[in-house]
Amino acid sequence: MCGIVGFIDNKKSKEKKEIIKKMADKIKHRGPDDEGYYTDEFIALGHRRLSIIDLTKSGAQPIYNEDKSLFIIFNGEIYNYETIKEELIKKGHKFKTKTDTEVILHGYEEYKEKLFSKLRGMFAFVIYDKNTHELIGARDHFGIKPFYYYKKDNKLLFGSEIKSFLEHPDFPKEVNTSALKMYLIFQYSVHEETFFKNVFKLKPGHFFKYKNGKMTIKEYFKVEYDKNDKPYDVYKKELKAVLEDSIKYHQITSDVEVGSYLSGGVDSSYVVSVAKPDKTFSVGFDMPGFDETMYARELSELLNINNYQKKITSEEFFDILPTIMYHTDEPHANLSTVPLYFLSELASKQVKVVLSGEGSDEMFAGYNEYYESSLIRLYTKFPLKFRKMIAKMISPLPHFPGQNTLKLYGRPFYERYIGHGTFSSEEEANRILAPDLRNDEKISDIIKPYYDKVASLDDVTKKMYIDMHFWLPQDILLKADKMTMANSIELRVPLLDSVLFSYAKHIPTKYLVRDKQTKYLFRDIAHESIPEEWSKRRKLGFPVPFSKWIKEEKYYKMIYGMFNTPYVSNFFDQEYINNLLNEHYNNIKNNGRIIYNIYTFLVWYDIYFIKN
Repeated sequence: MCGIVGFIDNKKSKEKKEIIKKMADKIKHRGPDDEGYYTDEFIALGHRRLSIIDLTKSGAQPIYNEDKSLFIIFNGEIYNYETIKEELIKKGHKFKTKTDTEVILHGYEEYKEKLFSKLRGMFAFVIYDKNTHELIGARDHFGIKPFYYYKKDNKLLFGSEIKSFLEHPDFPKEVNTSALKMYLIFQYSVHEETFFKNVFKLKPGHFFKYKNGKMTIKEYFKVEYDKNDKPYDVYKKELKAVLEDSIKYHQITSDVEVGSYLSGGVDSSYVVSVAKPDKTFSVGFDMPGFDETMYARELSELLNINNYQKKITSEEFFDILPTIMYHTDEPHANLSTVPLYFLSELASKQVKVVLSGEGSDEMFAGYNEYYESSLIRLYTKFPLKFRKMIAKMISPLPHFPGQNTLKLYGRPFYERYIGHGTFSSEEEANRILAPDLRNDEKISDIIKPYYDKVASLDDVTKKMYIDMHFWLPQDILLKADKMTMANSIELRVPLLDSVLFSYAKHIPTKYLVRDKQTKYLFRDIAHESIPEEWSKRRKLGFPVPFSKWIKEEKYYKMIYGMFNTPYVSNFFDQEYINNLLNEHYNNIKNNGRIIYNIYTFLVWYDIYFIKN
């Protein structure tokens, strides 16, 4: 696991060396063990290394081929690299290291773009052809590892984190305010263009080629479903074998110790029960109702595994927020990002690699929203026109049980489910924004093109598809990468694996959501390894008491002070957001989540544009 950075411009090689070193130092946390560089009159490549495979200096990057015509910088892990290496040796390729990085380089020589779909793992890399001055880069199937780029005129900057671009003298640091409305709704940066103007994310499952100032981007992997109605017991037996194989690969492909995160949920509990690492790590909050560490301790005792724990205080939460926003590169308002930082910090004192349970909910239909009662399913069979009319009729009425459900189902599918995490409406987002930033952009502008691709599939599969393209890569995986790398450790997600998905995409929905239970098949498999109390526990996420804390005078004043800083009026209607805060403080309305969205943006802006 590492950090990569590079750029193309017209500067002399000597000047490039000075700049690329500063850019790489900016992401030293991603790779504190080693560093390496390559520069010529055309390009500069930089690499920070966290040594996981081939701990010797021979694994240092950039790595080049036999005639030094191809150079590679790589961030990630390839779990099937030894299998690919054997194929390449039979075809005559010579290897000088034991790394997975060199396998990618020779694999590209042999297979070109066909290599990318062969790779089992997480990756973001760039290969430079010195003879043709062509670059080719790729990001893994699901977006486990990040890749950003800035392109303007004949300049190209790219890397694992945007903050490294700040060290390039020609990079103009500007806020992309057009990203703000959808951020208030989704809680993360939803567009391809980031909160830094002209800086873009390479999409998961995509690769690019760059030559003579022109960049072309293509897709090499699609999330597609092909349901196959085999008997339940057959799926249970086969999926169990595939799951155990994936966990094994993610555990053994390492030359250092591998630990695991452990919450009270089924995902990490199952991973731990199969992997049986020596060390597990858990965090919670020192407040009733916001702490699941007792479940982690109980399971660790049952499995005879060491469990390390930490309780997070309110002071620690608020003190670390600027650090969190610095490491996420863009504003990020998932509350669980903060405990994940502390969890990573805790684990970093013991191990270099951890396993985690991300991806299972999107792969096997685990979110509570994936289940709809028979009554709701019956109601959705009524024509949309009728449901819209009902929603319009009941909207002005005083609140009554079921009113919100009737209003929700008065919308088309692509408006009523826009992802697992949504916290504001288009109308409220515009009301929060400063008048100059209000616009007509709709959620459907973002979501509907994806729904159109799965219009013929069942509702659960549609929801999984949306979350695989939005919530998972742009929220869950982003925070997982940034918080672990901030603490110089590698996180692996064995429940989000290309081989696993190639099997899971065939499983009928009736086996995923069944008997009012989400993730039914996965839970049934997990129950053979862990007690029912863990295998059937309802999805909770990572509860954080932020909404309770800001009812305390100390934290209310902290937020109030930030909301009333003069520059805030450039982004938000200050009178309106102060009213949201006061409503919450005075127990009139729970506005905690939208307050956190606004506050984290301001913390991010303060870090990158005020304090610089």
